[in-house]
Amino acid sequence: MTKKRIILAKLGLDGHTNGIKIVASWLMEAGFEVIYMGLYNTPEKVVKAAIEEDADIIGLSFLEGSHIYYAERVIEVMKSYGIEGKKLVFGGVIPPDDVERLKEIGVTEVFLPGTPREIIISKLESMIGERDEN
Repeated sequence: MTKKRIILAKLGLDGHTNGIKIVASWLMEAGFEVIYMGLYNTPEKVVKAAIEEDADIIGLSFLEGSHIYYAERVIEVMKSYGIEGKKLVFGGVIPPDDVERLKEIGVTEVFLPGTPREIIISKLESMIGERDEN
């Protein structure tokens, strides 16, 4: 069995880290290898790290309303590097009305505030299980 690897990062100028650090801790406790990239990343930097680290999932956190813009940009960069099949998940303060739009763009899953730890871990493990079946 291979290690479950996930990149966690913040994009742009969003400087809020409490939520993403809590989720990183939960995932490490659940056996994930978390590559935490911290603040002020670009889509290109995150996608390159996902390739270099052979991450199963890219997880991005948003709190300032730029999630639609960055979803489109990250998917565009993922396609340019040929990794559009890699799982992309978003979390943070995202209006529920935007979830469907994010999924249309190509985001695999969106975790809104208050999503229980068990649900996040279960869904991420399922995504990796889908990878292992293919």
